[in-house]
Amino acid sequence: MTGIRAKARLETTTEIKHLAREQIASKGAANLSLREIAREMGVASSALYRYFASRDQLLTELIIESYDDIGNTVERADAKCSREDLAGRWRAVSQSLRTWAIANPSDYGLIFGTPVPGYEAPADTIAPALRYTNVLLRLLADVQGAGCKPLITVPTTKGVSKEYKRARANLGINLTDEMILAGLAAWAALFGAISFELFGHVDTVFTDPEAHFRALTEMLGTQMLGMK
Repeated sequence: MTGIRAKARLETTTEIKHLAREQIASKGAANLSLREIAREMGVASSALYRYFASRDQLLTELIIESYDDIGNTVERADAKCSREDLAGRWRAVSQSLRTWAIANPSDYGLIFGTPVPGYEAPADTIAPALRYTNVLLRLLADVQGAGCKPLITVPTTKGVSKEYKRARANLGINLTDEMILAGLAAWAALFGAISFELFGHVDTVFTDPEAHFRALTEMLGTQMLGMK
């Protein structure tokens, strides 16, 4: 009986999360409602609290799954390339981000879009959230180790060196200030391009946004990160 109950619980939990994702896609994460999910399932709303204690717990589950999904995607893309093929890894990782986002726009919006009012992500979201970032950090470390140098100069902005020193300590990395600045700028540029495309900001600009994204990826890799 234990196995049957566990299977039934898993099926119900999966259905709840499926309906939650549909609701987020149509109404936004801020309007996620356990009561509405219960109505769609034809059960009392109190029944759902046996699976999720609150809306925030359900949101947390969805956020963790989304981070794990994008983490898996980026890790696989990086692993398919030779470690020495720095430019190839950069292209593969960048393209995998865009491909995942286009295939999962609601999940992308959930973790990278407007924060849900009143929701505070708990500590157990941190490790999943770092998975895709750690792929970038490993790549940047290999880029630096190969002797590539970013084609930028860190401005003498007040406090910036202290912030980068703190970043090295917090993330456990040994990157130069130049590599941290260039890496974060390149990463932000990729996500900016993806967000512009997903949220319709380039619909009247490009007919082939993927071509622009590929060009952006090449420019960032060679001209900002100094990949050879």
